[in-house]
Amino acid sequence: MNRENYPQSKEDFDTRLHRAQENNDAPGRVGKPGSSQSGKGLAFRIGTELVVTVFVGGMIGFLLDTWLNTKPWLTILFLFLGNAAGLLKIFRLTSNQNYTVGFLQKKRRPENSDK
Repeated sequence: MNRENYPQSKEDFDTRLHRAQENNDAPGRVGKPGSSQSGKGLAFRIGTELVVTVFVGGMIGFLLDTWLNTKPWLTILFLFLGNAAGLLKIFRLTSNQNYTVGFLQKKRRPENSDK
C-alpha cells in the first residue's frame, strides 16, 4: 500500500474503527469477540466433539475388555467417561474457558495497581 491509501486524519481513523467494532458486535456472531466462528460452525464443532469423545472412550473400553476378557463392563465404563469428557469439552467451549491448569481462572490484578 502507498501512503495515499491511508486515512488523512484522526477522525477518519476513528470512524473506520467504530464501524469495525460495530461489525464485530453483530447480533449473529457467536464465540469470543474477534473469533470467526459462526453459529453453524460452533454447532458442528460441538457435535463433532461429543461424537469423537464418546467413540474414543468406547474404543478404549472395548480394547481393554478384549485384552482383559471382562466384556462388557469396561466398554460401558469408558463410554460414560467419554461422554463426560465430551460434555466437559462442550462446556468449556461454550463458556469461553481455556485449557490452562485450574478449572476456573482467577482474574489477575494489574501489576501497576495500588495495594
